[in-house]
Amino acid sequence: MVDELNKTIDVAARDPSWYGIDNRELESRRRWTITTRTQVGDVKKSVVARKENGNSESAMCRELMKLPISHKSDRSYQDSAEDNDDFIVSESDRQMLLINGSRQQDEELDELSASVERIRGVGLTIHKELLAQEKIIDDLGTEMDSTTNRLDFVQKKVAMIMKKASAKGQIMMILFLLVLFIILFILVFLT
Repeated sequence: MVDELNKTIDVAARDPSWYGIDNRELESRRRWTITTRTQVGDVKKSVVARKENGNSESAMCRELMKLPISHKSDRSYQDSAEDNDDFIVSESDRQMLLINGSRQQDEELDELSASVERIRGVGLTIHKELLAQEKIIDDLGTEMDSTTNRLDFVQKKVAMIMKKASAKGQIMMILFLLVLFIILFILVFLT
């Protein structure tokens, strides 16, 4: 665990401003981990020595419960421990904020994905509608070409008949064509 704290301090040392600490604080934390590592080693040695000497279990507990001898005063040791606890709590809070932010981003990405799927569906519907409209326009163009050809044919016939007919015949022809035009108009545009 002390090694993990050392690694954490090394990470914080790369960019202290990101973690809101200064170099003095980093050095204080490094000294604390070194002191703690020394204390853990002393406790391990003490436990091994007591087991080898055959001391009673209660004597071992009393030995383990002793506070280690330190070069610092009790007050500075307590301050250092409180600082370390505060650092650990702040790092834990920061990591929780990052996790919550990540969850929020995941939710937003899910919403964005659903929106993209809806837009894709709308796009496919529009594509199908455009294909149907294109077919209708093509059919209308074909019908218009056919109607134009028939109209040209009728106009040529009328011109030929007009040349052959007399004045009285031309008037009859005009009336006949007028009636025919009205009938065609009714058939084409009202049906």
